Amino acid sequence: MQKIILVGYMGSGKTTIGKNLSLLTGLPFVDLDTYIEEKENLSIQEIFKTKGEIYFRKQEHNWLNELLNLNTPIIISLGGGTPCYANNHLLLQNNNVLSFYLKANITTLVNRLKDAKNRPLLNNIDDLPSFIAQHLFERSYFYNFSQYKIDVNNKKINSICNEISEIINLKN
Repeated sequence: MQKIILVGYMGSGKTTIGKNLSLLTGLPFVDLDTYIEEKENLSIQEIFKTKGEIYFRKQEHNWLNELLNLNTPIIISLGGGTPCYANNHLLLQNNNVLSFYLKANITTLVNRLKDAKNRPLLNNIDDLPSFIAQHLFERSYFYNFSQYKIDVNNKKINSICNEISEIINLKN
């Protein structure tokens, strides 16, 4: 069963696109971070604080595999760091997966994240553009394992969803 995976840096639109793509295609949508929080009965921030990042990354990998092994098509948005750990980037190329890297440039990401209050990773960051640039540099290698790269800069949500939907329809 086909799994649609959305990959990208925080603020690239994974959750927003996933929800809208779900409405467009009729496929169920799962945000991996939300799924983990429900399964662990803790917020991501609480998991990091009480159990540590190593525990979180192991569980993240396990829960992702659980979703990928469901016998139903589904849209999954990954956390920004998910592809970078536990060889998760290799899962982006599985036969039952269509993976999309929602590629946003630094300017787009800064504009979307500069006022974000709900992003713990960004608390106490003085130079947001440099922080994002460094992270993108480190993570791009893993993001680029995605089968399709979708430029999300200066595009409306509907346009991005239609672009992804066309690819999904071609592959089915």
